[in-house]
Amino acid sequence: MNRNQVKGAAKDVAGKVQRKVGELTGSENQQAKGTAKQVEGKVQKGVGNVEQALDEADRKTRAERRNRDVDGK
Repeated sequence: MNRNQVKGAAKDVAGKVQRKVGELTGSENQQAKGTAKQVEGKVQKGVGNVEQALDEADRKTRAERRNRDVDGK
């Protein structure tokens, strides 16, 4: 996991808690803030997922190039 995945997951959880507290106390403002924080966390985690996929693809491409260079093809 990378930094954006971890931070995004943490924001998502914090937003869920904030939303639930808002529901329990009847605070629509807290519910809205919690929902917004959840969305922010999900987006950040998605960015982290894309970064991870790109890193993995880059590592695979570099490995393939090294293998091709070693094999002389």
